[in-house]
Amino acid sequence: MRLLIVEDEKRLALSLARGLEAEGYAVDVVHDGLEGLHRAGEGSYDLVVLDIMLPGMNGYRVCGALRAAGHDVPILMLTAKDGEYDEAEGLDTGADDYLTKPFSYVVLVARIKALLRRRGRSGGSPVLVVGGLRVDTAARRVFRGEDEVALTAKEFAVLEQLAMRSGEVVSKPEILEHVWDFAYDGDPNIIEVYISALRRKLGADRIQTLRGAGYRLVAAS
Repeated sequence: MRLLIVEDEKRLALSLARGLEAEGYAVDVVHDGLEGLHRAGEGSYDLVVLDIMLPGMNGYRVCGALRAAGHDVPILMLTAKDGEYDEAEGLDTGADDYLTKPFSYVVLVARIKALLRRRGRSGGSPVLVVGGLRVDTAARRVFRGEDEVALTAKEFAVLEQLAMRSGEVVSKPEILEHVWDFAYDGDPNIIEVYISALRRKLGADRIQTLRGAGYRLVAAS
């Protein structure tokens, strides 16, 4: 199950991400409302944890924009505010649940599980298809045509990030943040090792390098 946390309090976001990853979820974090809208709009998440007070675009507007665009991903809103008006406004924009800071982490996890059950989304994440390549994010399996390709856990995680944004350029910092660790301070060129391995296994023309920008997964030419 993939979760997106949109929270500008970086220490809180990191703490939540680590806790939820320990629960078995795959977690992405962004700190800006506009970026949150972009990521959530890709449609690859099972649930969004959305703060209200955000730079760029507040949580009410992000939620409203997602619903207006037809996205039905469950949204759990977080806010430091309190009061019936705020809760009503959050729910009126299409949020599925509402939690006021400070909150119990145990309660947060319980709310997330309840929303996932309620929406019947426990069947797992979608299969991502790029040309003849299929990335099953629930079973963690990759197929090239009818043949399964054996990948290590890290190779799969790198490929998954590229497949989720197929056709788009994904930068090294973005891959490091989502595949390694938020606090990773090693050599960022480690990514090139995994990109090379993926090219050997999937075909050299599957992953394009855009010098100075990042990598892009495309259908094989």
